[in-house]
Amino acid sequence: MPDRGDATLLPARVRADFPILSRRVGDYPLAYLDSANTSHKPQAVIDAIATHYAEHNANVARAMHMLGAEATAGFEGGRAKVATFVGATRPEEVVFTKNASEALNLAAHTLGQHLGIGPGDEIVISVLEHHSNIVPWQLLCQRTGATLRWFDVTEEGRLDLAEADAEGLINEATKIVSLAWVSNVLGTVNPVADLVARAHAVGAIAVLDASQAVPQFGVDLPATGADLVVFTGHKMLGPTGIGVLWGRYDLLAELPPFLGGGEMIEVVTMERSTYAPPPARFEAGTPPIAQAVGLGAAVDYLTALGMDAVAAHEQAITGYALDRLNEASGVHILGPTDTKDRGGAISFTLTTGDGFAIHPHDIMQMLDSRGVAVRGGHHCARPLHKRLGIQASTRASFSVYTTPQEIDQLVDALAYTRDFFGRH
Repeated sequence: MPDRGDATLLPARVRADFPILSRRVGDYPLAYLDSANTSHKPQAVIDAIATHYAEHNANVARAMHMLGAEATAGFEGGRAKVATFVGATRPEEVVFTKNASEALNLAAHTLGQHLGIGPGDEIVISVLEHHSNIVPWQLLCQRTGATLRWFDVTEEGRLDLAEADAEGLINEATKIVSLAWVSNVLGTVNPVADLVARAHAVGAIAVLDASQAVPQFGVDLPATGADLVVFTGHKMLGPTGIGVLWGRYDLLAELPPFLGGGEMIEVVTMERSTYAPPPARFEAGTPPIAQAVGLGAAVDYLTALGMDAVAAHEQAITGYALDRLNEASGVHILGPTDTKDRGGAISFTLTTGDGFAIHPHDIMQMLDSRGVAVRGGHHCARPLHKRLGIQASTRASFSVYTTPQEIDQLVDALAYTRDFFGRH
């Protein structure tokens, strides 16, 4: 059996901080292996949100009383913590949205206007993107007449840079390049600094979807060279209902508003309006206040753990899972099969001894009956599955609380599932 190595160290420190992990599924302990979908929340995050509502609840920026000042301090404090966590040069580079999808839509709408995107212009993405980094750019092309182009992937599940170079994928017509830092299906870690440099070499804007990167390893967003980066709170131990758009401040200051309403304005008359500077310009209406407080608490928690320790655990537990799944009969792993330039999401297919492909939805239900929570489907990446020649896959994904015992529970449940469908 593979050596568990450092995969046991971090969970031993943190599992008691996550109350939901004490739950059971019938006779089985809960083995939650769906953290790429959403992570669980430590008690510190739960308490921060509850305390905000119990003691500090008010609207921000508007109420000039004690509670309003406390709520504003909590909200802006969350922004400052996020800014420090991702290496921003100033808190005003951090825009709060309701999720990463909204942040990408904000980027597509505002960049489309700012750059005057139109016929003859090209936008480049990749076939391994989450739908949230495909559909907004499709809609922009439909509105403007621009052309959408994309990187293919190699058989190993990495971006096919050689083919892209041969085809001149990124060229003088390219206006925007938007790519995932880490694939939510294959776990592939893309060479973002190189990709950003390719975009900038032709004068294009570079956008990164870091939703799977920020929870897994320490990031310095300005150091990537990217112009805009999005990620979400609920995958990094924080609450749902909050996402982040980070951007170079000089670019944010040039972009038009995305949504209109309260608090994003300077002056409103019946004839015209002028707009506040970033980030307020992009935060129309009542923002996710308690969520920002909770996200700040999640940042505090991850910072206390140390992102080097988080990354080391992610690599160790992923390596252990890859080894165990490679040993398991009938399992075929999609994407890279070792931990080099790989994140902690492993998608796979499962066949019986006579070659029958078990549908991921059936696998997911069978595993759930034995306490193992995974995801089955196309994981909001249908074009990638089509490219791989399959309809769907099963995905196991990890976080700071994932243990080798949970991986063993997964492998045992897969063997049970394979035997069941082989007999029936």
